[in-house]
Amino acid sequence: MSAALDCAGCPVRDRAACAALAEDERAGLARMGRHRDLARGEMLFAPGDDSACATLLSGLLKIVRTDADGVERIGALVHPAGFTGEIFAAPDDCEVTAASAAQVCIFPRADYANMVAENPRLAAGVARRAMKAASETRALLDLVGRRKADAKVAGLILALADAAGSAPCSPAATFDLPLTRGEMAALLGISIETVSRQLGGLEDAGLIRRHGARGLEIRDTPALHALLAD
Repeated sequence: MSAALDCAGCPVRDRAACAALAEDERAGLARMGRHRDLARGEMLFAPGDDSACATLLSGLLKIVRTDADGVERIGALVHPAGFTGEIFAAPDDCEVTAASAAQVCIFPRADYANMVAENPRLAAGVARRAMKAASETRALLDLVGRRKADAKVAGLILALADAAGSAPCSPAATFDLPLTRGEMAALLGISIETVSRQLGGLEDAGLIRRHGARGLEIRDTPALHALLAD
């Protein structure tokens, strides 16, 4: 489903690449784009697709590559306010897919690239989002490289809580896990059984509480951070 943009009600208005634009500039950008709703598992950009770019309003996107054996490898996650799609050229070996139900603002690549070239504030906003994405990817690589499975799972929970928060530095205390056990395992380089065991261990220790299949409540944030310090 696509619909005209409503910047006034945008949940990431103050965090997205367009945040620094003046109202008239934002209105001009809005006229270029459309909202698009994505179901879990729906592809947003195919490998090599450079026809459009997008800002994530809600939900979670994953950037994935499929190896020679047909196994999906998650290379990065895109959180709300994140920018995805290449302005100039798209990689021919990765796709962007909704890891959960999601909504994006999507723009024709050529139109967006022209506005970036003409507007230093938008260019700076895109660069800022790119730097944040790089920082999030480094943090993810740090998790993958850790030896202890409890630190990997705790770090991912904290990252997902940050992404689910309503504002920067305000992580959500209760949220739905947007990734399946299998996706968490593939992302962290451990088995599904290990993910389940670690989630159970964190719950038994009182650090988290699970609600149903996906719901998760963080009960001891300092203790989760302490696991990352080991």
